[in-house]
Amino acid sequence: MTPRPRTRPSRLHQEPEAVTWARERSGLTKRALADLVGISEQLMGEIESGWRSATPANLVKIAAALNCPLVALERKRYAAADEPLADQRSVRERKDE
Repeated sequence: MTPRPRTRPSRLHQEPEAVTWARERSGLTKRALADLVGISEQLMGEIESGWRSATPANLVKIAAALNCPLVALERKRYAAADEPLADQRSVRERKDE
C-alpha cells in the first residue's frame, strides 16, 4: 500500500509565523507551550509550520499561554474588496468568464 502524500490544510485558523514569533518573544520552547496548552509537542510544531490548523479552542489557549491577543494569532481574512492586488485580478478574471 502506497502512503498517501501529505498536504497542507486549505484553510488555517492561525497565522503560523505569528504563533512562532509570539512563542519566541515569550521565551517558551515548543514543548513548554504545548504543555501549557495541553497538546503534544508534535502538534505544536505542526501548528507553527502550517501543516495543521489549530482548533479555535486551542488557539484561544495558545493566546492565553502567550499572553497575547487572539487577533494577533488569527489568520487574516480578506473581503473581496480588501484582497491583495493579485487576488483582486483573479476575482475580476473569474467574473469575466
